[in-house]
Amino acid sequence: MRSHEKRVNVCPRTQGKYLVSVVLTAVFAIASLFGTLLFSADAVADAAESQAVAQVGNATYASVQEAIGHTSIKNATVTLLTDVAESVTITPLKGMRNVTFDLNGHVLQATESGGAAGFATITVPANMQLTIVGPGTVACGTQPAVDCRGALHVEGGTFTSDATLMRFAETDETSAQGSFSGGTFTAPTLFNLLDDAKNLGYVTVRGGEYRGMIPAGLNTLVLLSGSFSDLSNLAPYLADSLGLIPGGTSGDGMGDGMFHVGDLAISSKQTLVELNPASGLQRLSADDLLKLTETQLNGIADYLLVVDSDQLQALNDQIDRAMQAVEKRKAFEAVSQNITITAVRNGADDVIDTNSSGGAGPQLRTSDHDGISTQVTVTIKAVAEPEEPGKPSNPEKPEKPEMPRSGSAVQALAIISLLLVIASAICAYATARLRSPRLHN
Repeated sequence: MRSHEKRVNVCPRTQGKYLVSVVLTAVFAIASLFGTLLFSADAVADAAESQAVAQVGNATYASVQEAIGHTSIKNATVTLLTDVAESVTITPLKGMRNVTFDLNGHVLQATESGGAAGFATITVPANMQLTIVGPGTVACGTQPAVDCRGALHVEGGTFTSDATLMRFAETDETSAQGSFSGGTFTAPTLFNLLDDAKNLGYVTVRGGEYRGMIPAGLNTLVLLSGSFSDLSNLAPYLADSLGLIPGGTSGDGMGDGMFHVGDLAISSKQTLVELNPASGLQRLSADDLLKLTETQLNGIADYLLVVDSDQLQALNDQIDRAMQAVEKRKAFEAVSQNITITAVRNGADDVIDTNSSGGAGPQLRTSDHDGISTQVTVTIKAVAEPEEPGKPSNPEKPEKPEMPRSGSAVQALAIISLLLVIASAICAYATARLRSPRLHN
């Protein structure tokens, strides 16, 4: 009986301990599950963050295309966070027209396989504007770097392709625009048309380094500045006041093989030239004058140097007079002639033929940028009239004896003689006076 009561008294305590153990086990299980969930969430977040390739504002995205789709007026810059292989189209949210793409030192590689194969690395549709800033690289393989039907502004970066680098299109509905102020561009063909384009659009180069060929016939392409490795076809694209300066140097002082666009300029190594009639003279042609003064134009192909014909004729007239003076043994006073040398566009459309009206020959009119000229001065030295030769003496006639001196010289001699006589008389008188007392004694 007591034993039974004892077991009855013990059961409530045992049950309490069991309940506590169950509760503690449940709490521990719940805590473990919650910790696991938190860890999993952090892992997922870290994984998502590690897969981010682009950023807009504070938000990151797993693809550049997704990031472009989340640009806004407040946050219109897509920043590359890592190297990525992706071909993208500039299609922001509705109402957005301007997007800036910051390469941020990374590489955007064209997609060579899959659904995007065959497309440019970056496509700019009509009515869209894209600005690309560097540093960074757009590496395109066999695809173009950019296909543009809208507006493209490149301020920096490196762009490479094994085919055509940049393609633009002007159609009946749209007209592409391009502006390049910096960057390095390397491809067999740098600029060309899209397949359906009637014209290039309006593309202006204001800086950068271009290693490749530019095709002929892109009549809306303008080169204002920059460095180019291939001179073929460049001249028509240069602005009227620009020329190509060859032989640029790199930072180590070695030639970089590039040709740099600069202001159209004329230089003369000899701006003052002196001609000596005594050494022989001949009339000068325009080419003779350019060689004599070492005048040249910085290497632009579609301009040439023209010497003012009236001034050159005036110089040749003076040369004729100097030659006649030397021939006739007459004097010739020194004379100087200023001659203007001008750069004019060299093209069939700029030539006005005046031969039919008895003119001096083809006349080339300058471009819209008149006044690109230099001036040299040619001086012809004076020629003195030669002196008459002296007459030789006649050996047959004996020389006349030298006549005695007369005039002041003779008078001087006479006075000296008189003074000597007076001095002698005084000496004789003095001597006599000194002797006379002795005689009386």
